[in-house]
Amino acid sequence: MTDPLAISFSDISDAAWIIAAAAVRTPLIENEQLNALCGGRVLLKFEGAQRTGSFKFRGAYNRLARLNAAERAAGVVAWSSGNHAQGVADAARLLGIAATIVMPADAPAIKLANTRALGAEVVTYDRLRESREAIATTLAEQRGATLVPSFDDPFIIAGQGTVGLEIVEQVKELDAPLGQVLVCCGGGGLTAGVATAVKAQIPEAVIYTVEPAGFDDTARSLRSGVREAVAADARSICDALQAPMPGAMTFPINRALVTGGLVVTDRQVREAMRFAFSTLKLVVEPGGAVALAAMMQGLAPPRDGVSVVVLSGSNVDPLDYAAILTGTD
Repeated sequence: MTDPLAISFSDISDAAWIIAAAAVRTPLIENEQLNALCGGRVLLKFEGAQRTGSFKFRGAYNRLARLNAAERAAGVVAWSSGNHAQGVADAARLLGIAATIVMPADAPAIKLANTRALGAEVVTYDRLRESREAIATTLAEQRGATLVPSFDDPFIIAGQGTVGLEIVEQVKELDAPLGQVLVCCGGGGLTAGVATAVKAQIPEAVIYTVEPAGFDDTARSLRSGVREAVAADARSICDALQAPMPGAMTFPINRALVTGGLVVTDRQVREAMRFAFSTLKLVVEPGGAVALAAMMQGLAPPRDGVSVVVLSGSNVDPLDYAAILTGTD
């Protein structure tokens, strides 16, 4: 990979070839009521239909498939609040690799259970007092295992970029001119991959990151031009989007290709989740609903062409989800 921005379009095309036998080509969904609400044509890229219920399988499989025999035998270690954990666990299972995942003790129970069910060893930590990176790095060193970051890795970014590759293919199949793409953003790997894939083929399209209030480090970083950190006391229901700052690899890509960052409140996320359930008939987790929330709130400036909203995942704890749907949370 010689591109100065860590990945190029060719890396994403290569990732698509690597993951083709295992990953799902997820649907692009249109809904008349959503179009009416937003005052224009909106297409939803539903990554909840991907293996393990989120886009994370794409990057995980692309990374693990590159390991040589000795590296596969030594296993992998990753850290995640849940979706990367499940993606790595499933990719490791398919490739016959032992996986250990460092996860916050307060991660949604369904994400902890699913990760274990996929055969991974789970090591929990206190996200308010301990460093997941430090724990994972120590474990990898002790075991001679390969670290699999959740976003700051060129193969991970390229794998996530296959979402953007599919978006471009699908809007062309629909003969729908692409105006903008709204993408949820934690560490920035999905956005960086999608932006690379989209801008290489449709340079006039614009990309927006969407983050929960309090975790708007990428939006602030895009404005300042340097990586900004999240405040230590920040809280959100969007457990999947709580990276402490933009990635060292992902931010230069996003700074070069992304138009701006949008921010939504937890209340707006809940409204989007309820709309997705009642109207779209889709289960979407909090972090996966932020881009839909931004679209419903009209936060992206009007633009010619269709808007594509990435619904990044569907792994929500049943009890928390029930509370959100009934308004009792």
